[in-house]
Amino acid sequence: MQGPTSTMVARLREAFDADHALALLRRAIATPSVTGEEAAFAALLQDELESLGAEGIESREFEPGRPNVWGRRPGRPGAETLLLIGHTDTVHVRGWRERWSGGAREDPFGGALVDGAVWGRGASDLKGGICTALEAVRTLDRAGAALDPTVLFAFVGDEESGERGSGVSAGARAFAGLIAGGEVPKPDLAIYLEPTMLDVYVAHMGFIICDISVIGKSAYFGVPELGVDALKAAHPGLAALWRYSDELARFGSHPLVGPGFVLPTGVQAGGYVAVPGECAISLIAKVPPGVPLDRVRDGLEAAVRSAITDQRVQVRFSYPACRDHPIGGQPFEQAWDSVRLERLVSAVRAIRPDRGKIEAAPYWSELPILATLGVPGVYFAPGDIRICHTAEENVALADYCDGILALALFLSCSRGR
Repeated sequence: MQGPTSTMVARLREAFDADHALALLRRAIATPSVTGEEAAFAALLQDELESLGAEGIESREFEPGRPNVWGRRPGRPGAETLLLIGHTDTVHVRGWRERWSGGAREDPFGGALVDGAVWGRGASDLKGGICTALEAVRTLDRAGAALDPTVLFAFVGDEESGERGSGVSAGARAFAGLIAGGEVPKPDLAIYLEPTMLDVYVAHMGFIICDISVIGKSAYFGVPELGVDALKAAHPGLAALWRYSDELARFGSHPLVGPGFVLPTGVQAGGYVAVPGECAISLIAKVPPGVPLDRVRDGLEAAVRSAITDQRVQVRFSYPACRDHPIGGQPFEQAWDSVRLERLVSAVRAIRPDRGKIEAAPYWSELPILATLGVPGVYFAPGDIRICHTAEENVALADYCDGILALALFLSCSRGR
């Protein structure tokens, strides 16, 4: 005998318009929105909210020419408000055309359908997720099914790093400010639409990006005794960073996120046939939940300073990637309560029995900004983060369609309780 969930699944499958869903994703990919240039895609999303009959639609710039967009669809009277949120910006497309020159995937904004996947910048990260949210509500409408929660859509810019002077979550922080100030109702829970391969991510790492400047004194190579070799001075500092990485790993390993570490990512030094007067070390630190960012900063700074003993050398530290903390992004672990979580997992598994695993994200994103307001959240969407930010970015069409159906089932009043 069929229960309420299986009956609703059948209704949703019958109502689902795969051609419309694919066309929307292709239009999204065809609207470039590299960080700093999100306005055209934000306008497209505003039009989509209007076509869904959303209420209270607003577009407001968080920086000149860079708007956030939001609106809501009312659900069952007295039900919770669910925030479906995603970032509008993508990383750049440098190298894409060269990688796929002469083939169907050459245009990074073409949305080519190849080998059962939709290819293009943003396909996974995260235009596939945004389109999943829009098409889930549209599928419920076509099925004549009611929304259970009130759905608050929010599309924010400036999440991606990589473009100079941007990528500091300015859009998410501006939207959170509207919630804190009472201009936007505080949601009861949130789904951030980052790619999860249709699993449910309930935690993620924090991070610190640090640039270390080791400053000595340059001198002509023939008289090196007149200089202070910054490259030589930096060598024990690098070794100290690797030792500190081992120490950070011993702080404790989070059951989902794993241990922390410090990863030097670049070293640059040199003079023109001369003693190097400066050496720059770049690094990123992974910080698991339960470990404060300040503690990691203090540890790595102390390790480097204690290792560089030449009093003639200056050491300076800078932290260019401020997110929800002055030196980086804080770790996240604030899952929904078990009943909410089980409902989402059950909805996913009703569509895709092989998905819906509870895991941690192998990335940092913006739920910690909402967590400071007391909004619990998880990450869920189609797409594979392992191929994002590369010329291999795509989203499997089957995962995209199944993600729409799974989210629609979760949002429906008749999913079973």
